[in-house]
Amino acid sequence: MGIINVTPDSFSGDGVVDADAAVARAWKFVEDGADIVDVGGESTRPGSQPVPADEEMRRVLPVIEKLRAQNFPLPISVDTYKPQVARLALEAGACILNDIFGLRQPGMLELVAEIKPTVVIMHMQGTPQTMQINPTYTDCVSEIADFLRQRAEEAMAVGLPKDRIIVDPGIGFGKTVEHNLEILRRLREIKALGFPVLIGTSRKSFIGKVLGIDVPAERVWGTAATVALAIANGADIVRVHDVREMVQVARMTDAILGRKL
Repeated sequence: MGIINVTPDSFSGDGVVDADAAVARAWKFVEDGADIVDVGGESTRPGSQPVPADEEMRRVLPVIEKLRAQNFPLPISVDTYKPQVARLALEAGACILNDIFGLRQPGMLELVAEIKPTVVIMHMQGTPQTMQINPTYTDCVSEIADFLRQRAEEAMAVGLPKDRIIVDPGIGFGKTVEHNLEILRRLREIKALGFPVLIGTSRKSFIGKVLGIDVPAERVWGTAATVALAIANGADIVRVHDVREMVQVARMTDAILGRKL
């Protein structure tokens, strides 16, 4: 899954504010070997402030509409937690809803029940404004798994088919460095829930802290290690900025694991 941040304040330094530039990046991701593109219009880095729904729509809808008008060959995911943005993005041509709030915003479960898109249910402790202020767990992986199971069950209870649910433990969203490392070590416990698992480690600060690298764009090799280990431990989708490089990492990891290429 290639990341397209249509924002001026992306933590990773790769945000674009022009729809045509975002569309060009999506086509570059096709060339680089991506399977999905994920379009988002609000930065959710630690401490970020919410973007009004109308501004988020102004950022993402033209990108999705242009891609669909150009017969874009890959599934388009919309990265939003706002039901009104999700509705219009799905109507414009997105087919995946990637929700950092795990379908907890008022109206989102009802929307999912009506439209029945594929959804990514992510775990986050707190909000982007508060999540990195002393995140605390008794057993982080067990608590994350319990949350994801509960939210998936609620989605299925309103009529969303099980095969349209993907779970994401939320690397970096209300977790310390050690929490993130433990999630990757114990990822099979998340996989045991019975849903495809998405992992988003790309360029994140825990990699920078482990390696002593302050510039997110320079964390490609650290990201590669997390991608390989995540796939080996059961990840089905990896959400990344550096698509060309991580496609190579994923294909090589699959080859070692004996998976059909």
